[in-house]
Amino acid sequence: MAPLGDNNNNNVVVSNLKLERMLSMKGGKGETSYVNNSQAQGQHARSMLHLLKDTLDGVQLNSPEIPFVIADLGCSCGSNTIFIIDVIVEHMSKRYEAIGQEPPEFSAFFSDLPSNDFNTLFQLLPPLANNGCGSMEECLASNSHRSYFAAGVPGSFYRRLFPARSIDVFYSAFSLHWLSQVPEIVLDKRSAAYNKGKIYIHGANESTANAYRKQFQTDLAYFLGCRSKEMKRGGSMFLACLGRTSVDPTDQGGAGLLFGTHFQDAWDDLVQEGLITSEKRDKFNIPVYAPSIQDFKEVVEANGSFKINNLQVFRGGSPLVVSHPDDAAEIGRALANSCRSVSGVLVDAHIGEQLSDELFTRVEERATCHAKELLQNLQFFHIVASLSLV
Repeated sequence: MAPLGDNNNNNVVVSNLKLERMLSMKGGKGETSYVNNSQAQGQHARSMLHLLKDTLDGVQLNSPEIPFVIADLGCSCGSNTIFIIDVIVEHMSKRYEAIGQEPPEFSAFFSDLPSNDFNTLFQLLPPLANNGCGSMEECLASNSHRSYFAAGVPGSFYRRLFPARSIDVFYSAFSLHWLSQVPEIVLDKRSAAYNKGKIYIHGANESTANAYRKQFQTDLAYFLGCRSKEMKRGGSMFLACLGRTSVDPTDQGGAGLLFGTHFQDAWDDLVQEGLITSEKRDKFNIPVYAPSIQDFKEVVEANGSFKINNLQVFRGGSPLVVSHPDDAAEIGRALANSCRSVSGVLVDAHIGEQLSDELFTRVEERATCHAKELLQNLQFFHIVASLSLV
């Protein structure tokens, strides 16, 4: 008799070909949804606003008759993306006003993979001020309304998404560390890069880590190539993704602690308890790579289309947002919910929802037992880049 959840009729193995259509943050508005577990991302984004505004100050101002176009790549389905678009629109409007011009009309594209919960995102969007009538100044002065036209763009940002020379500002935060696929050799038992016994590269062998590094750099090169065609001359791009301070790619920093400790141990629990086979575990790998600043810089320089205005490692803080830091159970639940909100869709597809519940229950139990250690040590660093066309 096959272990529970190992029946191919009840679940699917996440193949690389299916990843783009499947990967998304957990939709809806439930306890483990991204909407209710993205407060940390919001806090980290707010801590970087001064860097974003520096990027916006370098954007060329065109005629107010020409609409100003913004794109958030990897927008997900929470309110963080709406907040950021508001910041960009307000900042750019003030720049126009500072030179005595009325701000242009603004257009914002919210882009993510087709499996993203765009319905929840669009329900969070406030209505357009004055139903799209009146001046942009009136729109900006209107409370509880948005001062820009909005549209969703489903698709992978590792391919073209927009017409040539159509976007003034690209923004992407907490998305570029997601790979387009798990490197095939990592899942190949015959390969030296086979990630046996692990579901992430934190603490893996050098060959496995190098395969992930190569995949990240290949993906980033495609990303930059596409944006170099889509960005207007005089435009700018602000990018932030999970990063690491170590030169060793097997040390994934905060991402390693999130996916490579209690999450890893919970998978091992399922194997030891006979709920899944070790082969089933080994076929699952988290497609995330936290690059070093050198990993990132090499790709930008090799691409040659962009000038680096700013590139730094930025300390974002903890991904855990809790009301009672002394409550171990709350910390354990916060870690499990945070982990599930970003990886739960992939886990569900691989082992089914029933076993997924078992897995994340074990993550919560383990995290609860190590609550104090998690609060002290679980810190995220980000690679933050401001780029403009050469």
